[in-house]
Amino acid sequence: ISWSDQKRIWFLGFLIIPLNQTLYLWGQSLTSAGHGSILFATTPIWVFIFAVYILKEKLRWRRALGIAIALVGVLTIVLSGGIVIGTEYLVGDFIIMLSVLAWAAYTILSKPLVEKYGAIRVTAYSLASGSLLYAPFGLYHALQFDYAGATPGAWWAVVYMALGTSVAAYVLWLWMLKKTEASRLAVFQNLQPVIATTVAFVTLGERPELSFFIGGAIVVAGVLITEV
Repeated sequence: ISWSDQKRIWFLGFLIIPLNQTLYLWGQSLTSAGHGSILFATTPIWVFIFAVYILKEKLRWRRALGIAIALVGVLTIVLSGGIVIGTEYLVGDFIIMLSVLAWAAYTILSKPLVEKYGAIRVTAYSLASGSLLYAPFGLYHALQFDYAGATPGAWWAVVYMALGTSVAAYVLWLWMLKKTEASRLAVFQNLQPVIATTVAFVTLGERPELSFFIGGAIVVAGVLITEV
């Protein structure tokens, strides 16, 4: 790997760990879950904008329409739970917005490297470099943590987040990014609340409201418009 590409990978690591993951969790602690969901749902919009201006992807109005429709579907699902508006959430919302922009930038800047080195290598190098950059801060909090109070279920959750939502999900995301345009891939993120609600129904018995079916149908319609 060339020196210039090594610097890019270190920057990707900085985007994905200290900025995206850390800022999102920090911001979520300062705002409501609904606010976090809405702000995260804007990710495809930022990816679309960055893809057009940075990667020079063709401005496709049909794709922009599909992303907008999918966003409406997400808002239909999230807003059904009620969103509290207040200045006390502004700091948390701003931090989460920075996290969302970091993820969008990570997606866009990863594409040239993924096409050159492959999804597994770029994921491994970016996660490793990001973890090293975060290590001084993480080590401090790790030493303060009460490990005796953690249940087996909590440890399994940590393993799942490390291997499932980080390693496997990131590899699949970058692998798909290698195969298609970034703006086309990004809209699939808006399927997350649909999938999460479905899993919650199957595993936790949480019954979805009518707004979920309406919003879910709108999200799927937006994805289909984008992909056709």
